Amino acid sequence: MRGIGGRGMAAALIAMTLTLGACQTVPAAGLSGTQVDALQQQGFKLTENGWELGLSEKVLFGLNEDVISGDRQVAVQRIGLALTGAGIDQVRLDGHTDDSGSADYNQQLSVRRAEAVAKVFATAGFLPGQIEVRGLGKSKPVADNRTAAGRAENRRVAIVVTID
Repeated sequence: MRGIGGRGMAAALIAMTLTLGACQTVPAAGLSGTQVDALQQQGFKLTENGWELGLSEKVLFGLNEDVISGDRQVAVQRIGLALTGAGIDQVRLDGHTDDSGSADYNQQLSVRRAEAVAKVFATAGFLPGQIEVRGLGKSKPVADNRTAAGRAENRRVAIVVTID
């Protein structure tokens, strides 16, 4: 068996470098590299649902509340502006509740929470047809509803950018 000569080795290294470099720069399907960067800078993580806002940046609500507090409103608007600035013009807002109260009440409350976030996104340049609002009630908890801290984590709106 013959070894690779100097030129052959150099050509093989260049080909491998180009191949590996191309693998690192391929953006997620349907999104540009700039859009993926904008999502990551805002704390979004790629999940089976699409790009979803990470736990540290969730939009949380108080018990039985559907109003976004002033500091959280600024944070939500910053996220909306970052998305529109990157050319992301479709978003889904999934409202959630803890398991306190009736299923009917929680369903309605989760919709109102998602609509509250949608209003802030509208001030960031999103049009009504670009925002999908869903109320999921208490059906998808992310934390244990048996503790006060867990219930607080479940009172949220998830911001999701889907990949078409």
